[in-house]
Amino acid sequence: MNHALELAQVAGDAGEIPVGAVIIDAAGNLIATGENRKERDKDPTAHAEIIAIRAATKTLQSWRLDQCTLYVTLEPCPMCAGAIVHARLQTLVYGVDDTKTGAIRTVINIPSSPASNHRLQVVGGILESACRHQLQTWFAAKRQQKK
Repeated sequence: MNHALELAQVAGDAGEIPVGAVIIDAAGNLIATGENRKERDKDPTAHAEIIAIRAATKTLQSWRLDQCTLYVTLEPCPMCAGAIVHARLQTLVYGVDDTKTGAIRTVINIPSSPASNHRLQVVGGILESACRHQLQTWFAAKRQQKK
């Protein structure tokens, strides 16, 4: 999660919402990283999780990530939660709940939905204070810039 926080900082410094993600394989090896790039890439799907999933599937040469764990600083949105389920990730570990668009347990729960064809292990609240502080600080600075 510390590496995901570092990636989130890079994204925030580039003007993106500071979210970072890393994927670890069954042996504990880092196989993929991602950071929000929506503004830089002009791509609404360029969320940290999606970028990390795409990189992991290229590394493993398989769309099935069923032996992998995704660490991400913010609870995934509906798009990312759907991608996580479809990639068959074994475990999701995230930092802070997203009270606006969280699709793992806060607003809706896509992995436990009857529409989900995969059961995902979820651990939330890892480095929660650091993840929350990073996001709150970034948004406060953005609001200050608009004044």
